[in-house]
Amino acid sequence: MGRLFAGTEFFQPAKCERCDKLEEDCQCLPAPAPRIPPDEQTAQLSIEKRKKGKVVTIVRGLSVEGNDLPELLSTLKTACGAGGTLKDDTLEIQGQHLERIRATLAKIGYRVKG
Repeated sequence: MGRLFAGTEFFQPAKCERCDKLEEDCQCLPAPAPRIPPDEQTAQLSIEKRKKGKVVTIVRGLSVEGNDLPELLSTLKTACGAGGTLKDDTLEIQGQHLERIRATLAKIGYRVKG
């Protein structure tokens, strides 16, 4: 990678800001994505019927980059006493748990619709 003064006496190779080693020698892990505060996000809740009459509570509208969705899913599953899964950016909790999920998300600080 060329620098402003490459090839002159003023050339200084790029260094890592965290460990102060040359960029090509740096072993630092990439910085984690910044978290989005819960009060700046709105979770959209809905109920869907699946095959064989199964009911699932759906949580949408939370970004994958700004949240730890697996941790949030675990919290919601514990609060509802039910199973669930994470598909892309959608949380699915088995059963009809709108009120419990709404209360849990509000307690964490999320705005809730639905």
